[in-house]
Amino acid sequence: MESDASVPFARFAALSGRVAGERGRNAKIARLADFLGSLRGRDVLVGASYCAGELPQGKVGVGYATIRAIASDAPPPPALGTLSLRELDQEIEALAALEGAGSAKRRKEILTGLLARATAQERDVLLALLVSELRQGALASLMLEAVAQLVGAPPARVRRAAMLAGSEVLAAHVALTEGALALERFVLTPFTPVLPMLASPCADPGEALEIHGEALFELKLDGARIQAHREGEVVRVWSRAMNEVTERVPEVVAAVRAMPATRAILDGEAIALRDDGSPAPFQVSMQRFGRTRGVEDKARSLPLTPFFFDVLLVDDTVLLDAPLSLRRAELVRLVGEGGLARVPRSVRTRDADEAERLYAEVVAAGHEGLVAKSLEGLYEAGHRGSAWLKIKPAHTLDLVVLAVERGSGRRTGTLSNIHLGARDPSANGGFAMVGKTFKGMTDAMLAWQTRRFAELARDPAMLADPSAWSLALRPEQVVEVALNGVQVSSEYASGVALRFARVRRYRDDKRAEDASTIDEVRALLPR
Repeated sequence: MESDASVPFARFAALSGRVAGERGRNAKIARLADFLGSLRGRDVLVGASYCAGELPQGKVGVGYATIRAIASDAPPPPALGTLSLRELDQEIEALAALEGAGSAKRRKEILTGLLARATAQERDVLLALLVSELRQGALASLMLEAVAQLVGAPPARVRRAAMLAGSEVLAAHVALTEGALALERFVLTPFTPVLPMLASPCADPGEALEIHGEALFELKLDGARIQAHREGEVVRVWSRAMNEVTERVPEVVAAVRAMPATRAILDGEAIALRDDGSPAPFQVSMQRFGRTRGVEDKARSLPLTPFFFDVLLVDDTVLLDAPLSLRRAELVRLVGEGGLARVPRSVRTRDADEAERLYAEVVAAGHEGLVAKSLEGLYEAGHRGSAWLKIKPAHTLDLVVLAVERGSGRRTGTLSNIHLGARDPSANGGFAMVGKTFKGMTDAMLAWQTRRFAELARDPAMLADPSAWSLALRPEQVVEVALNGVQVSSEYASGVALRFARVRRYRDDKRAEDASTIDEVRALLPR
C-alpha cells in the first residue's frame, strides 16, 4: 500500500544542486542512490524520472515563451516551499491533459499556482524540467548506476534492461519496486525498438586491424539509420531517434516482408541512389523522412533502397549475444549473398593492404568510408565501444550549436557564424566550446539556419536588438563538421580548438546527447 507521505520537492531540488556541484562520478552516484532509496510508491517513478531529467508525462505543451511570461509575472518566491513530489506530479498530469478552448488560461493558472508554492531553487529546477533542460551532470546514465547500486545488480544488466525496455525510467522503476530479478522481463521482442549500436572513430584500416587482428570491413553508407521489425506479415520501421517511420518507407516494409522469416529485427540504413548506383547526398535521402503526405508519389520520384548490416532476431533465435560472425551468417541467409538489401561491399581480412584498397575504392565511388567490425563482437545497443570502428577520409565530428552571430557583408540579415560545442559528461552535463565557423554554408543552408536559430534563441527579444551581435541558443541542434585537425588553444576553456572547421550538414536525425564528446575531440590532438 502506498504511504500517505510524499517526499518534498525541495529535497529533489537540493539534490540536483548538490549533484551538479560534485566533481566525481562515484560521489554523484552516491547522492542519487541515497535519494532514490528513500522513495516509496508513486514517488519512485516520479523521482527516477526527475533524476533522468524528464517528466513521467513527457512533453506537456509548455514552451519557453509561456515559461518566461509566467515566471516574469510570478510573485516573489517564498522562503519555504510546500510542494511534494506527488502534488507536483498531479499538477503536471493535469497540465498534460489540457486541450481545446480555455486550455491556455488553465495552463497559466496551474503554472502560476506551482510557482507561488516554490522557492527560488525549486522554481529553477521545475522550469528546467518542464522544458527538458535540467543540467546536473548526472541524468539517465548515472541514475541507472545508482539504481544498480541500490538493487545489487551489475550496472550493465540494468543498462541492458533499460535498452530493451526502451526507457531508462521504466527499468529503474521496476528494479526499485520489484527487485533486480524483475529486470529479466525485458527481452528483445518485435515492435519494441532498441537503441542502435554505435561506432567509434578510427584513423585508418591499419589501426582497425591493430585493434581487431581480423575484421569485417563494410561500406559505411551515408543514409538514414533504420530498425525494421517483423511479426508475421506486419512490418514496422523506426528511425535512429526511435521515431516510427513505417508509413514513410514502403520500400523498406516490402523488402522485410519478402524475407524468409516470420519474425525478425534488422538494423540498417535507407538511402537514395542515383541512376548510376552511387549514393545521393544525405539530405536527399532525408527528404523522404520528413514526408507524411504524398508518400507514394515521393517514393516513385525518390525511391529509397534499404541496406541491412545486422540482424538481432530471426524467428525464435535471439542474436544480441551472438558474435558478429553468426549474426552475419543469419543476415546472408535472410537476404541472399548478393541480395540488394545487404550492404554491397565487404571484405573479411587481416591484410592491411587489402583493406586500404577497399577503402580507396569506396571513397572514390562517393561513399562515406568503411566500418571495421570485430568478428567476435556482440551487439551492444546504445554503447559506443571498439567492436565497430568508423573510418572516414576526413575527420568529422557531430557538435552542438551553442550560439550564433549575425552575418555581415553579403550575409547581412542572416544568422551566420556558429559556436560549436562538444558534449562534456564531466561538466555538469553541459557542452565545452571548441570553435566557431562560417565556412561550408550554402545560401539555402544560411536561410534555413536563420529560421532555425531564431526558434532556438534563449532570449527571443534579442533578435529584435541589432546591438545583440551574438545570440545564445538552446543546445539542441546537432551539426556535422569536417575539420583538418585539433590544436591546443587557450581561447576556450576546453583547452582545444578545431582547425579549419567547416559545416557538412545539419543532423536532424541526432539529438544533443548523441553529439561527440570533448574526449573524442581531444583524441584528435597531434601525438
